[in-house]
Amino acid sequence: MTGLADYHVHPGFSIDAEASSIEDYCRAALARGLAEICFTPHYEVDPVRAARDWRVRLSDGIFPMDDPAWLDVFFGEITAARAGFAPLGLTVRAGLEVGFERGLEAAVSRVTEAYPFDLVLGAVHCLDHVAISSSRECGDYFGRHAPQEMARSYFAALHDAVRSGLFDVMAHLDLYRRHGFRFYGETVDTLYQGLVEPVLAAMAGRGVGLEVNTSSLAGGGDQFYPSDQVLRLARESGVRVYTLGSDAHRVADLGRGLESAALRLKGLGLAPVSLAGRSPVGGPAAEESGD
Repeated sequence: MTGLADYHVHPGFSIDAEASSIEDYCRAALARGLAEICFTPHYEVDPVRAARDWRVRLSDGIFPMDDPAWLDVFFGEITAARAGFAPLGLTVRAGLEVGFERGLEAAVSRVTEAYPFDLVLGAVHCLDHVAISSSRECGDYFGRHAPQEMARSYFAALHDAVRSGLFDVMAHLDLYRRHGFRFYGETVDTLYQGLVEPVLAAMAGRGVGLEVNTSSLAGGGDQFYPSDQVLRLARESGVRVYTLGSDAHRVADLGRGLESAALRLKGLGLAPVSLAGRSPVGGPAAEESGD
């Protein structure tokens, strides 16, 4: 993985991740030949889910996510990691993965404007306050909604997330595929048709980037998020900023599949970029090429 960057990594601050430190991940990144690592702990704002989601892990216990003091700790550890690992050839970035909810944009911007993030990832994890990203919860939503109804709701939320102007890159664009197959079967692979195109057009128009998320490999899949078909549509729509992310929630998964994801981009004449201060800083954003 020499020279690659993993731009979606959950250290122990995220309660659904193993309790591994930023230093633990940085050491693993060096061992695996990564050039950059961007830490993206979860940030959720839906008050309906406060009892489930609004918690972070610190070394001395679990604390409320809506108390920004934990971000001071996070950035303190980022600063220490930068000082310690830059001489060894590893660039350390500070990011955040935000679960988008309509009407709560101000709650997000208060945090993202108060801290010097390099990357703010946007994601739709929930529909009707149910986490469709969760194997435990997803049936509560998928079991009550037809596939086309779910897809319309999902892409409408995603479109609003892009238009909010809050996010630099959209994560795992067709995440509903993760557990949707169990409820909808193969139809889940074509639900994007006619719905993702306006989202991609909005991303291109606003300069919002697209993540190639390799977490599907954990379940034995060979298609990343988004699928090859959606990735091709992104290129055709003019999306020019791309990042790679393993979505690692444990050190063992850091960097998983990044080489394959980079090759997939290369096959489309695209290349991942680095971000600093929430702006691309390196690598070609895109190159038009034949298939």
